[in-house]
Amino acid sequence: MAGQERRKSERMELRSSIVLKRLDQGGSDEKVDIDVSDVSKTGVGFSCNTPLTIGAVYEAFLTIWTKEVLHAFLEIVRIEKANNTFNYGAIFIGMPETESERISIYQTIKEVEKDTK
Repeated sequence: MAGQERRKSERMELRSSIVLKRLDQGGSDEKVDIDVSDVSKTGVGFSCNTPLTIGAVYEAFLTIWTKEVLHAFLEIVRIEKANNTFNYGAIFIGMPETESERISIYQTIKEVEKDTK
């Protein structure tokens, strides 16, 4: 069903970058800078020029709007290639509730700001 929304939480834009480290291949600490397009308390959408693997789990350090860094694990669940860039969808794996609540709080603030305009 094309166009059907499958996300569990509303996503919001967050311009930032994260560094990924793949966990399921021994000894590989390759760091990849990415551009985050949207984030929710359950996942993140991003793009980069490096091909990643669907189903792979990466360690991520996500810099959020407050300049704080959230430590999380991401599983790649969607890949789309556009020209020389790859667009990814990933879900958070084992993110502590305190970290996901930071995202929810930011989302609530943005919704209130939008409603007051």
